[in-house]
Amino acid sequence: MSLVIRKLIIGLGVVVVLVATGCAASYPTDPHGTLERVTGSVLRVGISHHEPFVSVAGPAPSGREVELVEQYAATLSAEVEWTADGEEELVDQLEHGRLDMMIGGLTDKTPWQQKVGLTRPYTQATDEFGQTEKRVMAVRRGENAFLLDLDEFLQARGGQS
Repeated sequence: MSLVIRKLIIGLGVVVVLVATGCAASYPTDPHGTLERVTGSVLRVGISHHEPFVSVAGPAPSGREVELVEQYAATLSAEVEWTADGEEELVDQLEHGRLDMMIGGLTDKTPWQQKVGLTRPYTQATDEFGQTEKRVMAVRRGENAFLLDLDEFLQARGGQS
């Protein structure tokens, strides 16, 4: 057998192994295992006051997004652990894995989009200046299975709370 044919056969074998390995992997994945970890356990959610989406004024958080998160957590059989703080601190906690997600009336134009993963807009409204704002929620960057699961929940809700 010629050297060219042997190299071709070896190359084809390598391609077959790579394709077979790639097909066995589950996509999307969570490098930090967020979806698997929170299911049946605790969903750690950072909240920033921004009415009517999130209010931290009472003894317990309230608002449209708080209700959505509670409904989502129920689909995972998870309890919600709330952490109230400013957006910058919450983004830092998301980046370091101390939180699983963050809410607070974020829009798809949030300045934090380079540091966190964002859902697709789940609802939109007109602000006081007549501009349309599309609302999103944030998760730890790279946690794609978790983001997809949350996104599918929000899209199925159709902007309702």
